[in-house]
Amino acid sequence: MNDVEARVRSRLFEMQDLKYRDFSAKLTPTVDPQRVIGVRTPDLRKYAAELSKTEDAAAFMATLPHFYQEENNLHGFLIERIADYDACIAALDTFLPYVDNWATCDLISPKRLKRNLPRLIGEIRRWMASERTYTIRFGVEMLMSFYLDDAFDPAYPEMVAALRSEEYYVNMMIAWYFATALAKQWDAALSFIENRRLEKWTHNKAIQKALESDRIPGERKAYLRTLKQK
Repeated sequence: MNDVEARVRSRLFEMQDLKYRDFSAKLTPTVDPQRVIGVRTPDLRKYAAELSKTEDAAAFMATLPHFYQEENNLHGFLIERIADYDACIAALDTFLPYVDNWATCDLISPKRLKRNLPRLIGEIRRWMASERTYTIRFGVEMLMSFYLDDAFDPAYPEMVAALRSEEYYVNMMIAWYFATALAKQWDAALSFIENRRLEKWTHNKAIQKALESDRIPGERKAYLRTLKQK
């Protein structure tokens, strides 16, 4: 561990909340509880904002792999603060292979990417073609976050429906994508459910999550209930 890693780690432990550590560890079963410090997300984001203004930021991001989950989360928040699009993509490509849990994956959402949607879609296709669970999940997450409103194209849910995986955290993200698409792009998303384009578990999970959504009217939820696969 170099001096930068030591300083960052020391600061993270200063922000440790033991009750939050125990709660957080239960939410990420793929992470060894010994690798969870217990730093609340607002505190971690505040520290990322502070750290990003120093030379330590680049040095810390160069020291992969990290040991603690919060170090990974901090790394993700530092990527969010990269202003240059190409540099942000490069940083993501370096970091994504080290992401080992859904929480770290889902925390990362660089706003810089939203300003470059025509270029970003190519990166998303590449991430979704990965063999790494959380790189795929991140690609679908970006498609869900940025391309279900004005930038929507019917080709995008086709990309997600074409995914086949035995990984729980990939299939859960596919379900989440279609549940969100049912709220935002009802007609386009519904055809995938009506025609059973998803694997059975993912199909039913997408309906379940849609039924939990406050953005879908009751009459539509009633129809979705009739589409569950037994």
